[in-house]
Amino acid sequence: MAVLSELRNQMQQQGLDALIVPRADEFLGEYIPESNERMRFVSKFTGSAGLVIVTLTSASVFVDGRYTVQVKRQVDTTDFEIGDLSDAQAMAWVEANTDVEGKIGVDAKTVCQTQFERWQRLLDGRELLDTQKNAIDAVWSDRPEVVARQGFRLAERFTGESSISKRTRLGQTLQSMGLDGFWVFLPESVSWLLNVRGSDIPQLPILQSHALLQADGSVQWFIESSRLPADWQAHVGTGVTAHNPSELESVLASCSGQNVGADPLNTNAASWQTMLAQGVNVIAKACPIMAAKAAKNAVEVEGTRQAHKRDAAAKAAFLAWIDESVAAGTFPDEAELADKLHEFRCQNPEFLEPSFSTISAAGPNGALCHYNHRNGVPGPLVNNSLYLVDSGGQYLDGTTDVTRTVAIGQPTPEMCRNFTLVLKGHIALARIRFPKGTSGMQLDSLARQFLWQQELDFEHGTGHGVGSYLSVHEGPQRIAKLGSPTPLEEGMIVSNEPGYYEEDQYGIRCENLQVVVPGERDGFYAFETLTLLPFDCRLMVLDMLTVDEISWINQYHARVNNEISPLVDSATRDWLQRATAPLPL
Repeated sequence: MAVLSELRNQMQQQGLDALIVPRADEFLGEYIPESNERMRFVSKFTGSAGLVIVTLTSASVFVDGRYTVQVKRQVDTTDFEIGDLSDAQAMAWVEANTDVEGKIGVDAKTVCQTQFERWQRLLDGRELLDTQKNAIDAVWSDRPEVVARQGFRLAERFTGESSISKRTRLGQTLQSMGLDGFWVFLPESVSWLLNVRGSDIPQLPILQSHALLQADGSVQWFIESSRLPADWQAHVGTGVTAHNPSELESVLASCSGQNVGADPLNTNAASWQTMLAQGVNVIAKACPIMAAKAAKNAVEVEGTRQAHKRDAAAKAAFLAWIDESVAAGTFPDEAELADKLHEFRCQNPEFLEPSFSTISAAGPNGALCHYNHRNGVPGPLVNNSLYLVDSGGQYLDGTTDVTRTVAIGQPTPEMCRNFTLVLKGHIALARIRFPKGTSGMQLDSLARQFLWQQELDFEHGTGHGVGSYLSVHEGPQRIAKLGSPTPLEEGMIVSNEPGYYEEDQYGIRCENLQVVVPGERDGFYAFETLTLLPFDCRLMVLDMLTVDEISWINQYHARVNNEISPLVDSATRDWLQRATAPLPL
């Protein structure tokens, strides 16, 4: 492979025995621009998480359980080994393929401080070096141009709180933590704090920048002047000073001796080391902005409700169109399906863009959790099978994400049985009441219990946090076996998406978004379902459902019909009435 040969020449020039290439850039975001897809450039693997390690004689791609099938399709195994994505296994591979005195390079801007330190420990004597300049860029001759656009303001009628109010409130939090300031590394946290957004990355409306929040509520904002939103100063209010990123060291030098918090899980190792070099007393703390951003206020929750209604109208029209096409003997391919869904969303003038690349997966492609039809030849709908579609939209007042599994023809009894097991888990999580202080880890097994009883499972998490016109994947809340210990709080939005995947045959996922709301008794919470779209009753095995579960489905479908029917045309309205017809108790 020519790329590996050129990269190894570059490594030898830098005196490196191995090079670690994370799927990350200097902002550590899940979504990164094409110009920073370095792992993809080296390996051809397109997953959203992974790690490539190259030595002078070997190479390996490390992926998690979501991508074990996909990676085999995309990566040339004559050039790369395939490994499990864990720090211990990746560093053990490095040790097995380098000498004890080997020098291991990584661009410290592309790895968080916690992982950098962990790799150092696991390498057991081998030297982990910051390459300073990214070695991939030196051999990537046709690297896409870096895009940096001007940001824009997000009005308080969407945010529900001014930037001054947020900064004052969080400044008081820093004081209570005994901190003089906090290094706000994640761009989505900066965007939320200052009520600004951007379009640097498709589907992720953040403005790529960093900030230093101080205990008096003031902010030092590091961003190129050309990217500042129009009239930004009046919008954010007093106390915010903009700096070019090149001024970072001088600004940090003025903080020498101060106690500045930083989240080692969400701060790259390069900026962490820069703070230490300037005499800052860096204190490892979880960023308080993450929790504040996750707990949506009443304006954000109501905006998200409205965004989900608009989005559901488009998705209902799409599902009706699929049924009409199949009934006419037409089986569109995955690209045509995704394009048609986008077309329906675009009919609403408030729709801005997708919240992620639509997963449009027919038949066996549904078994790939994060399948993307653009990575190969889009397959057509498969008769007597399933179609899985996972998609979302960005609106100024909210971010959506919904997955439905659709019957194409007459699916097999096994498919219907497993769909019903997944749906039962979804209902169990949707209906749960839980005491304050409960984390997503404690709720995860509710969604898996019926699959587990049949000795089945799924490899992804059950639920992720969702932002308010921000990232469709947001922390710190998460519902997963090994998820976040962060307690779920009122206003947090999480997905509820259990699934099941039979390799090379089909995939099933049932996903709604839901928001944490007060329970009927003090000290308890419940979930309010935000997504309003029917589940496919043709896939339900009624004998497997309890009376309470059928009652939940009927109540949910009645709500869907009542709230969405006024927003769609007559043909979709007729389809919606059929799709939400009550099941017999």
